[in-house]
Amino acid sequence: MKKNTHDQIDFYSRQLRLPSFRKSYLEYAQKAAQEKQSHEAYLLQLMILEQEQRTVRRKKQRIRRAEFPAQKLLQDLLTEELPTDAADKLPALERLDFIKEGQNIILAGNPGTGKTHLAIALGIKACLQDLNVLFTTVPRLITQILESRSDKTLRQLENRFEKYDLIICDEFGYVSFDKQAAELLFTHLSLRAGRKSTIITTNLGFDRWTEIFGDAVLTAAMVDRLTHKAIIVNMNGQSFRVKESKKLATL
Repeated sequence: MKKNTHDQIDFYSRQLRLPSFRKSYLEYAQKAAQEKQSHEAYLLQLMILEQEQRTVRRKKQRIRRAEFPAQKLLQDLLTEELPTDAADKLPALERLDFIKEGQNIILAGNPGTGKTHLAIALGIKACLQDLNVLFTTVPRLITQILESRSDKTLRQLENRFEKYDLIICDEFGYVSFDKQAAELLFTHLSLRAGRKSTIITTNLGFDRWTEIFGDAVLTAAMVDRLTHKAIIVNMNGQSFRVKESKKLATL
């Protein structure tokens, strides 16, 4: 009879998708008996455990679905190595208030100064706060937009794009594109303007964005749309990789 009860608990907990309950109910039952807990207190502890573990699993899943190219955390940032403006603004950025306010962040500066690391770290923290995040590069995003347009699934892509709490668009300015791609990118990013947060990393100053879009009017519209109420972080500084090379050269 006892074995049959355990088999039934195992069966129903699988059907109800309660893995933490299934793994821990015997351990918690023994503890409840030792401490003479009520049935209600025993069940409550199991429910709390299941909820806590479900939250942990959901946050891990959010990180996986965000498609970060690497695991970069805020605590791994060497604040003293960051450009001055980034170091000064970091305490405010890591509170993630910009997401609640629907503000964009523009991380602009020369290569190797920590733009992508900072963007990913903020994205991972957002995932751990149970927010929905996507990481993409601008070339990859343009490819997705063009493919979706060709497949007549652009509206579905736009619907998903609008719903993310935070989107990170990396490598803005590394590759130029034609007018059609530029217009599609502008339309796509405009879907979130003023409502949802987007982090842009770019190695070009705004005065050089015409090199990306090839159209002065479109460039002005894009800069205006992305920078409205945005937090602009000057990431110009000496490259981390150059610093490391110099250190190695002195060994």
